[in-house]
Amino acid sequence: MAVTDEAIEKIKEMIVSGALRPGDRLPKESELAADLGLSRNSLREAVRALSLIRILDVRQGDGTYVTSLDPQLLLEALSFVVDFHRDDTVLEFLAVRRILEPAATAMAATRIADSQLEALTEQLEALGTAPSVEELVACDLEFHRGIVQASGNSVLCSLLDGLSGPTTRARIWRGLTQEDAVSRTLHEHRAILAALRDRDAEAARSWATVHVASVEQWLRSTL
Repeated sequence: MAVTDEAIEKIKEMIVSGALRPGDRLPKESELAADLGLSRNSLREAVRALSLIRILDVRQGDGTYVTSLDPQLLLEALSFVVDFHRDDTVLEFLAVRRILEPAATAMAATRIADSQLEALTEQLEALGTAPSVEELVACDLEFHRGIVQASGNSVLCSLLDGLSGPTTRARIWRGLTQEDAVSRTLHEHRAILAALRDRDAEAARSWATVHVASVEQWLRSTL
């Protein structure tokens, strides 16, 4: 592992220093191994590891390339990791969402385009007043994804996308067991949308906090 780690670090240094840029093709395996003072086996293992976390793209018959290094691409690994969460860590994921999502919603309030507001409005109207729990949760995910995208911060988008998965089951269970969960969620969505429409960043932040905290409080009371 130490040899492979060294190989990973050397490739990383090449990318960070600019010797390899996004989209560049790596030299042939034999040449790169000799240049870096590595065995071909350790280099191969390093390339495999870096391709798993989307730093490198191995194209059969063509070569190995540095990816775009776009934050959304790199943070896909987060989604993979959080899939291994335990049920008792869901509250921790919600706590992180409660920090990040209100901040993203406040940012969106000052940047959201009219077309994005219209799309969010259409989503809520299409849902109606009595959606099923599954429909509501699916809409909830899309609604908040649209808001975070409007913040203009691709890193926040990717982080919150990765964090939303572990809390989906909790939101469905809440909808099935808490009497007013559906109506409350719809009310909170409308309040967030109204704050965005008013370009009121602090109101948007407050309602987004209430929205995430309500799921968090319910979950605490059931554990």
